[in-house]
Amino acid sequence: MDIQFQILNKESISSIIPLIQEFTNDKFSDEVLRSRFEAMFTQNYECLGVLSGEKLIGVCGLWFQTRHYAGMSCEPDHVFIQPQYQGQGLGDKMFEYIASYCKAKGCESLELNTYVQNTASHKFYYNQGFKILGYHFFKDL
Repeated sequence: MDIQFQILNKESISSIIPLIQEFTNDKFSDEVLRSRFEAMFTQNYECLGVLSGEKLIGVCGLWFQTRHYAGMSCEPDHVFIQPQYQGQGLGDKMFEYIASYCKAKGCESLELNTYVQNTASHKFYYNQGFKILGYHFFKDL
């Protein structure tokens, strides 16, 4: 399988949305997602695409920031590879790419959130060298 990783630009939003719809189980309309992604691309956000040939099969958002406890860091977000491509080591390759890419941009650390019930992701992130530092709290306004 010919897999490539590529930073996608704002013009790629139309190809990103179907994967995010699959990731979120169609929780949001395409219009809401388009509006949010257009805003995200103006806010220290990049989107990594996973391509099999010309087909986009995965995405991962990358949020860049400097934090007092972590220095310059990147937060991978909405990590998704289509189910038929999972279990083939693509997640490992994706995070190798992310670590290398972020280090080259001057990042000192990676940090992320994952849902409490997503135990498969917990094992994956432990195996990637992540450790749990705290809880992520959320409140709708």
